[in-house]
Amino acid sequence: MDLQFTPEEEAFRAEVRAFLKDNLPPALAAKVKAGQRLTRADQDGWHAILNKKGWLAYHWPREHGGTGWTPIQKFIFDDECAMAGGPRLVPFGLSMLGPVLIKFGNDAQKKHWLPRILNGDDWWCQGYSEPGAGSDLASLKTTAVREGDHYVVNGQKTWTTQGQHANMMFCLVRTNKDVKAQSGISFVLIDMNQPGVEVRPIRTLDGDAEVNEVFLTDVKVPLENLVGEENKGWTYAKYLLTYERTGIAGVGFSMAALEKLKLIASRVQRNGKPLAQDPQFATRMAQVEIDLNNMATTNLRVLASVQGGGVPGAESSMLKIRGTVIRQELLSLIRRAMGPYALPYIEEAQFAEYAEPPVGPKEAATAAAAYFNYRKLSIFGGSNEIQRNIISKMILGL
Repeated sequence: MDLQFTPEEEAFRAEVRAFLKDNLPPALAAKVKAGQRLTRADQDGWHAILNKKGWLAYHWPREHGGTGWTPIQKFIFDDECAMAGGPRLVPFGLSMLGPVLIKFGNDAQKKHWLPRILNGDDWWCQGYSEPGAGSDLASLKTTAVREGDHYVVNGQKTWTTQGQHANMMFCLVRTNKDVKAQSGISFVLIDMNQPGVEVRPIRTLDGDAEVNEVFLTDVKVPLENLVGEENKGWTYAKYLLTYERTGIAGVGFSMAALEKLKLIASRVQRNGKPLAQDPQFATRMAQVEIDLNNMATTNLRVLASVQGGGVPGAESSMLKIRGTVIRQELLSLIRRAMGPYALPYIEEAQFAEYAEPPVGPKEAATAAAAYFNYRKLSIFGGSNEIQRNIISKMILGL
């Protein structure tokens, strides 16, 4: 493959940059670059801006409201958005459920749910993990028993990201206990506002309630909310996870974090010199930049391999591992650069409205919170240990 961008692709990059300059709200970009918390209104607003332009579901086929972009155009768009301070789009409806419905949903489901995802009528969350079924997802215990024209669902989901905002959940449930674990799972869509659904927040190390427990007690799910065939949900779950894991790599966001790190290292002094000139720190900074550039090349190769259609396979596991390790190293270096100024924990300082004088450099306010929060990167979406098993089996044939 040719790793150089074509003139047409560079022209597209210029178009994206011009759009971001004119349409990305400066206050929102400032929040993102500072690592401050975003509100639901922030996320909904950016969603609406992109939808109005027709650039929201850029990985969907054109006939379903997508852009028809090539994988390279998608890569460029992600990269430019991240560098400009565009917030990460909430992925659950757009990047996870949408592709599953497009491939496996029936016509009625596509007609009803896809426009609602684009318009922001529904906020989706993911009902996969359970207290006893995380990386070993196939051992899930939440059950769905068919009764007449609906299922009755009972069980518990955990680590449900942004479930506190959601009105809908796509959920893996067990519909057959008498077969191999992977063969008895179904994929259903659950209304979060009906009786029997209880959402309890889980406070993370940075003080946020980003993730939640969801308890399901005799929740009724209409049969028409079954996606695909009963007991075939594991197939759909794996398909969805290839999209999730490729997205977790976050090349653009790591590129933006690297630029932030370089700026900090040029400003912070150690022994009378910029931190960037400290041999030990400079070595780690150079190594993570090398790793990031290598991953970006790998990402382009994976995208090129699906240029004619299809989705990434086990290669998405490689991107997930490298992407998360690199992002964690960047956050670690930013925290280390702040030194003792990263120690004070002032939760209010993570909000744009906080007006008190900063303790040390302005970047220190969110450095520790981001470092601790993003320890989760190597766990969610399938832990990195599980991804190594997938690579061993699917790519190396071990």
